[in-house]
Amino acid sequence: RSAQSLIEVVGRHPIDFKDLSTNISIMDAETRAKIQAKFGSTARTGGRGTVRRKKKAVRKTATQDDKRLQSTLKKLNVNTIPGIEEVNLFKSDGRVIHFANPKVQAAVPANTYVVSGNCEDKELSALMPGIYSQLGPETMDNLKHIVEQYSKQAGNAQTAADDDDDVPDLVDNFETAAADDEQMPDLVDAPAE
Repeated sequence: RSAQSLIEVVGRHPIDFKDLSTNISIMDAETRAKIQAKFGSTARTGGRGTVRRKKKAVRKTATQDDKRLQSTLKKLNVNTIPGIEEVNLFKSDGRVIHFANPKVQAAVPANTYVVSGNCEDKELSALMPGIYSQLGPETMDNLKHIVEQYSKQAGNAQTAADDDDDVPDLVDNFETAAADDEQMPDLVDAPAE
């Protein structure tokens, strides 16, 4: 083939056989730019059959976090506190984080306490009879609100119960009711004797 036909085959880049390596690197750079423009940053840079990925997915599992937490607690030299049946953490919105039979660990020199286990987010009124001794002065406003709600509910229930138990008021007296009965004809036939 002639040099002119090679130029037509290759396109804009005439092949200079003296400096073949630089021409190939220019073509590679241009093709890479075209691939990146077409596919964005997901273009594969590996060989044939490689998967196109933006980045390698790094997945953290809960076990990794748990292991890291346990190693940190071991460095703090925490001790397990036995015999704790429940833990209640009071939130500012009046709700309570309630732990039943938690695992409690403490490092007193580091002023660090760890409460772990299954927790439930509950209303203060749901835990009311048993939680009264744990309430502090900051939760007294919530306690007043709960007492008002209970008194309203009890008042409504009591008025409904009072209405049912009372003897009804007399509308008429007995004499007028008896007189009305005498004036009414008997609708039922008397049995023949």
